[in-house]
Amino acid sequence: MVLSTNRNIGLLIKTGLIIMVAGCISGSVLGQSAHVNPWAPKPLGTLPPPASLSQGVWLKGELHMHSRHSKESSNNSISKIITFCRLVGIDFLAITDHDNHVEGDVAHNTWADPEFKSDSVLLLYAAEWTTTRGHGNAFSAKPYDHQQLYDVRDQRDTVVGRIKNKLGIHLSANHPSGKDHFGYSYDMVNSIEVWNSAVWSKNANAIMIWDDMLSSGRKLTGRGGSDAHHGVPAGDEKPGPNTYQAKANYAGTPTTWVFATARTKQAVIDALTNGRVSISSNPYAPRVEFYADLNGDDKMDMMMGDNVKATGKPVKFKVQLTGNSIKDTTYTINVVKNGNPFGTFKMEGKMPMIEFTDTPAIAGRTYYRVTVEGPSTPYPQVPQSAALSGNMVGLSNPICFNFDPNF
Repeated sequence: MVLSTNRNIGLLIKTGLIIMVAGCISGSVLGQSAHVNPWAPKPLGTLPPPASLSQGVWLKGELHMHSRHSKESSNNSISKIITFCRLVGIDFLAITDHDNHVEGDVAHNTWADPEFKSDSVLLLYAAEWTTTRGHGNAFSAKPYDHQQLYDVRDQRDTVVGRIKNKLGIHLSANHPSGKDHFGYSYDMVNSIEVWNSAVWSKNANAIMIWDDMLSSGRKLTGRGGSDAHHGVPAGDEKPGPNTYQAKANYAGTPTTWVFATARTKQAVIDALTNGRVSISSNPYAPRVEFYADLNGDDKMDMMMGDNVKATGKPVKFKVQLTGNSIKDTTYTINVVKNGNPFGTFKMEGKMPMIEFTDTPAIAGRTYYRVTVEGPSTPYPQVPQSAALSGNMVGLSNPICFNFDPNF
């Protein structure tokens, strides 16, 4: 009798354990199937249509350069820089002197210099935000209180972001993979310097970082900047140990092109923010233009920097080069899709152009960008720069599909 009771108790215990285990398994399975990722991409609403492809003007500029107001600079007055830019046809210029050299008070330094004026070159209000966590360029169409940005250089990124937004400036990450690389969150910047100085070969890691940001949904504009500090001595100026650099790296090495709605400072900033931008090795090198025909009517509907919803239908893309230096030269076009090689094409002729077709995915983000390689274009005023750029002619910003503008 006792034995039977013990067996019954044992059976009940075993049965209970089985039920408990089964319940746990069942609950686990149900829990997995019922889970909804709150961060999963949500269906995009209506995106604004791309801006006009015809109502605008191409402008070329220099977005990272230092005058005598940066202490390590030599023989590089503001008037000398502006005169040079006018000579080589540069339309807009950002003189980005180091803010730590004046403890943030650039408003009474670079911008207040009597030489800071031009009737032909659009002068952006700018400075290089120079901190222990790296460097970034601030750009604005009008004067702003840069002191506020300098004062929060050691604060948390969220604080810096709030001040940046309050000031209404465009903040750009400088030389992200080199010395003094940008060590802050890329969530608070509008663009990234993917081509720093004439030396193209040192920018490979910057391009990798750019692709990482794009792949993650951060629609950051890629831009260039010479980061030049030294000019050619004139008058009674004496050569210095770094004077040699002026013939190898100076204004326009590389050159950043923007498709602006007007020839104004604000239009330049807006184009830079929106990504209607390409980069050339120098002011005389061909300009890269990248377009897409969405509906197959052989008319381009969008260009680099634009973002639309994918329809599941094939899209025809067009890459063309524009410039006076093109003389039946053969160029190599490398297309990158979502950070990976997509295709390589050859183009030649007086108006080089190639087309390719692909179908962007309906679900998830897709982007395409291009690089152009070929013979270097001479830059007589900076004669040693072509050798440093090598066969890199230029690159485009991406054409995007399904990027969330509120990401």
